[in-house]
Amino acid sequence: MFGFKNKKKYKIPGDKIRKLIDSNEGCIATDRITIDGCKVGFMYREVPSPSNPDSGWRFMSGDEDDDYMNNPENHSVYQVNTICNYDTEIIQFLDAPTGTAFIRDQTGKLVLDEDWESPED
Repeated sequence: MFGFKNKKKYKIPGDKIRKLIDSNEGCIATDRITIDGCKVGFMYREVPSPSNPDSGWRFMSGDEDDDYMNNPENHSVYQVNTICNYDTEIIQFLDAPTGTAFIRDQTGKLVLDEDWESPED
């Protein structure tokens, strides 16, 4: 499409993605999840873009630094269902309101990040 060819080698091939949630909304996730296969270590929900089928969810492994995040080649738009296939633990949090964030704690569980401040605040 438009001469763009995605050269990324995803940890889970597209034909192996299962329907785990009933949503076609999008999200942004880093390559640390989709290419490297890391679990979601940090996720937050911002106000969805009104011009797109956007859930507002943003998913990272949690070890991405500013240089990594500032490179647009390191993250892409996906259906939320796709990221659920990489880490099913996120499913229980998908109905959380905008302005909410979750972080993986020392025990490896995703928990509410009460110290996080939304970039919109």
